[in-house]
Amino acid sequence: MEQGAAGRSTPGGTLHRHPRLRLGLLLGPPMLWLGVAYLTALGALFLTAFWTTNSFTGDIEKVWNLDNFRQLWEIGVYKTVAFRTLAIAVSVTVVDAVIAFPIALFMAKIASRRWQRILVIAVLMPLWASYLVKAYAWRAMFSATGPVHWLLDPFGISSPGYGLTATVVTLAYLWLPYMILPMYAGLERVPNSLLEASADLGARPGTTLRRVILPILTPAVFAGSIFTFSLTLGDYITVKIVGGANQMLGNVVYDNSGAAGNLPFAAAVATIPVVIMLVYLAVVRRTGALDEL
Repeated sequence: MEQGAAGRSTPGGTLHRHPRLRLGLLLGPPMLWLGVAYLTALGALFLTAFWTTNSFTGDIEKVWNLDNFRQLWEIGVYKTVAFRTLAIAVSVTVVDAVIAFPIALFMAKIASRRWQRILVIAVLMPLWASYLVKAYAWRAMFSATGPVHWLLDPFGISSPGYGLTATVVTLAYLWLPYMILPMYAGLERVPNSLLEASADLGARPGTTLRRVILPILTPAVFAGSIFTFSLTLGDYITVKIVGGANQMLGNVVYDNSGAAGNLPFAAAVATIPVVIMLVYLAVVRRTGALDEL
């Protein structure tokens, strides 16, 4: 009895009797880091967006106004850049979803266990390479004498060169693993007996795909799209490398965040991707897809 009482008075016994304390100690440090490093920085971003920069001295004046947002709305080029960025993000997400689905389906339902492990490693391998190395590799691919030109020239088709097409292709390649892995995890949870039951009831493969697999896979597609969509919205390096003269929102933020730039205006521009993602997450949540993850 004494040993039991002594055991209950130990730190381990205290944690065992108080699960909320145990949970707080487990999640406290990362949540504190999230609050300090991320939420504080995000709050500072929103505050800065309502300030202005003195046109003579270049100093930031902490005078509350909506001039930066008014400038975004009234100057057409910024609206064009915003819609272009949104269109690229949607295009990259759709391209990745279309490419990732057959790969994930093969990995989850056709490949053997040994090949599943090999294919998962193959999907992850591009993430081990440097972002810049992969982006500049695609720059070489789309150059006037690159492989894309060699492949299309015999058919009388010219290479798209540097521009929006090259930007979408490069970004789709960069973020493809983030779409394949959630889809693979979602398809792996689909029991084979469910597919066999669908076939036994006379459903064709297309019907099984449309009525059985895709509804179950929808949460995984939304999970992958959150990565591809948000990462594309905030990207600015790829379009500089392969985008030609085109710009995205990230380029506007980068150009205005330097010593000679307009930091409050850059903060206002940076709020656009944040607002878009909040709206997107709200829409996804209303569909109930996130509740099934």
